Amino acid sequence: MALRKVLPPDANRLKVDNSFFIVNIVLLLILFFLATGQLLNSPSFGVELSETEELPVEILPSPLLIVNADGSLSLDGEPIAPELLGPALANQSRVHLLIPKDSPATQLIDLLARPELSTVEVKLVTIHYRGEAE
Repeated sequence: MALRKVLPPDANRLKVDNSFFIVNIVLLLILFFLATGQLLNSPSFGVELSETEELPVEILPSPLLIVNADGSLSLDGEPIAPELLGPALANQSRVHLLIPKDSPATQLIDLLARPELSTVEVKLVTIHYRGEAE
C-alpha cells in the first residue's frame, strides 16, 4: 500500500467521450433518410418537350428551315442542299427551325454550329402533327 501512495496520480488518463458515438449515429440516420427519401419521392415521369397544338403548317413563319427525320433539309417546303443554305439565307435576319422532337441533341447542335446560321437569328418552332399517336 505504501508503494501506491508514492507513485504520482495518473493525470493523463483518457476519458471516453460518448458524444462521438451519438454524433455518428445521428449522421448515419440523416444519410439513411436522405437516401431513402430520394428513392421513394423520385418522379415517375420524364421530361416532355413543348408542343404547339392545332397549328396548320401553312401558317408557320417564313423562312422555315425544316430538318427531316433522315437529316435532310427543306427551306419553306422545298428541299435544299446543305451547301446552298448560305446563299438562300444571305439576306435573311431570322430563320425559323423545325426539327423533330425525337432528334438527337447533337444533330441540332451541329446544325446551329454551321457558319451559314451564325449570322442569322434562329427561332425553334415546335408543332403537333395530328396523325401522330399520343
